[in-house]
Amino acid sequence: MSVASLRRAARESVSGLPREFWWLWTSTLVNRLGAFVATFLTLYLTVDRGYSASFAGLVVALHGLGGVISSLVAGVMTDRLGRRPTLMAAQASTAFSVALLGLMQHPAAIAAVALLVGMTSNASRPAVQAMMADIVRPEDRVRAFALNYWAINLGFAVSATAAGFVAEYSYLAGFLGEAALTLVCAVLVYVRLPESRPERISAEKAAAEPEIGLGTVLRDGRFMGVVGLSFLISLIFTQGSFGLPLAMGSGGFSAGDYGLVIAVNGVLIVLLQLPVTRFLETGDPQKLLVVSALLAGYGFGLTAFAGSVWSLGLTVCVWTLAEIINSPTQMGLVARLSPLHGRGRYQGMYTMSWAVASLVAPLMAGSMIDRWGAGWLWASVALLGTVAALGYWLLMRNLAGTEPGSVVSASAAAAAAAAAPVAPAPAPAVDTA
Repeated sequence: MSVASLRRAARESVSGLPREFWWLWTSTLVNRLGAFVATFLTLYLTVDRGYSASFAGLVVALHGLGGVISSLVAGVMTDRLGRRPTLMAAQASTAFSVALLGLMQHPAAIAAVALLVGMTSNASRPAVQAMMADIVRPEDRVRAFALNYWAINLGFAVSATAAGFVAEYSYLAGFLGEAALTLVCAVLVYVRLPESRPERISAEKAAAEPEIGLGTVLRDGRFMGVVGLSFLISLIFTQGSFGLPLAMGSGGFSAGDYGLVIAVNGVLIVLLQLPVTRFLETGDPQKLLVVSALLAGYGFGLTAFAGSVWSLGLTVCVWTLAEIINSPTQMGLVARLSPLHGRGRYQGMYTMSWAVASLVAPLMAGSMIDRWGAGWLWASVALLGTVAALGYWLLMRNLAGTEPGSVVSASAAAAAAAAAPVAPAPAPAVDTA
């Protein structure tokens, strides 16, 4: 491919998106440049503080529990208070709690503050995703989600490598660095991002569009199927930040080694996400999600056979390709299934699937590695990928080929139909047979 073709592809990937999207993109990039806790918490607890794998699993699980609690609350806040105030409050409180975590010494205090960090750091996700769905046209959403995911991993690729060496010098510096950059994000949101929450135009429309609650989301069987599959995929990918460093630490690898290995994930996404996105926009979502689930499961499964930094890096390449395919495709699907005035709650439920996985995955990995060894963990993850692939194939059979924006939430549509005026029933036909 020529340089001119690459430039044209780059222009097509970034053109046509609103200015507000790029400020949100910038906020995401700055936030991920400071990512430290989610990446190095396991090594901090086991290598630096000398705690057991089981205790580290408990602390990281509490971090995930905080995300479970905040996901639904933040989803409701996003719909009721607005995207902007929810995002600002989440980022400011995250900055405070991350700095506090770095100063804690007692095990019980570390566990309690980890729960708080999980609550605050996950609270911004429903607001970010709902705001992106608000400001970007339906036909551009897969591209926008891919660009945002690209920003996440551009920041991650830089921070993982740098923070690995910072951790070898001082873990406290890593905690304080993340707190400072998260606070910068809060300021950026306050200065540059306007509120994007859609407003109902009239009382008549409000009556025709009944209020969407969490019960509405739970009754939406198709959407909850997506949430369940998202949980399985999240359970797999979360092993990159818990199972992998735990296995590497017990295998004698250093924090710097882990930083280099996990940085492969971010670097590959930075290099490949935009070119692959052009294919994702026209690809069959069903096939894409099935393939991504298989690549994720068996990519992590190959870790059982890797015994060096370079071979571990190769396994990361496999499951990174799964991430590149899965993330924008699945987030685009979630946006299509979310009704206009219920996006916060729907995104909150989707975010909760990742938070629950962050709660379960550390307990799963810690107990498996302590009792049976890392090989059992990687075999289990490969099995999860197979189950998720089958689930995507079954769930997406009736959605394949639909255009963005054409899928309407089944339960929301039913609620709207129930609230609409009932027309007189036609006279029953007479059976003359």
